[in-house]
Amino acid sequence: MRAWLVSGRERAYIGGMIAPELEISLKPFQAVVFDMDGTILDTEAVFRTIVFEVCDELGFAMTDEVHLSMVGSSHERTNQLLLEAYGVSFPYALFDEKCRVSMHARMHDVPVKAGAREILAELRERGIPTAVATSSRRAHVDRHLTRAGLFDMFETIVTRDDVVNPKPDPEPYLTAAGRLGVDPTVCLALEDSFSGVRAAHAAGMQTVMVPDLVHPSEEIRALGIAIMDSLDHVRRAAFPVR
Repeated sequence: MRAWLVSGRERAYIGGMIAPELEISLKPFQAVVFDMDGTILDTEAVFRTIVFEVCDELGFAMTDEVHLSMVGSSHERTNQLLLEAYGVSFPYALFDEKCRVSMHARMHDVPVKAGAREILAELRERGIPTAVATSSRRAHVDRHLTRAGLFDMFETIVTRDDVVNPKPDPEPYLTAAGRLGVDPTVCLALEDSFSGVRAAHAAGMQTVMVPDLVHPSEEIRALGIAIMDSLDHVRRAAFPVR
């Protein structure tokens, strides 16, 4: 069953129809693995602005289509996408450096997604271990989670620097589960991007997409994952009040 949570109420999404009377809950899980940007940190909109600004500065016209294809991608995949879009003359190394410098300057106070602190606090209170599995590099991850005050909320953090194969390969999620000492099939994965959803699903995890800038496609819905409006909705589905 696919699921959508709409207007604060759990409702089942079945074959394109919303069934208001069917409340949903998640299967039991022993650990939770979070994506970072766009899932627990509200940074994707800021990065979008930076990407458009930097491309304009470099003489290239960024588009929504190209930008959205980059969401959730590793820097290697982003490089490939930009070369495909703009040709081999695109100065990816300079683009990457300018984006990182601008992001560092703007992210003194890192915004956190609605419900992130609450679900992390509840998981800690219940003794459920948590991890991050992200396509971002270690320096970016450590700096942003620290500035957001969330770094110590996770038992382990898997970054692009920790794996050979980034998302959509399942390696980041499998690595996180291995470090937590939990079988992937009893992990809950929370994601906002297509590549992240594909990775978590391929790892065998119960996967929930919480859309940020990218909305679920038919291919993503066909994976049978849950699609929920916010981390608050995830928390209520995971720990329903009886």
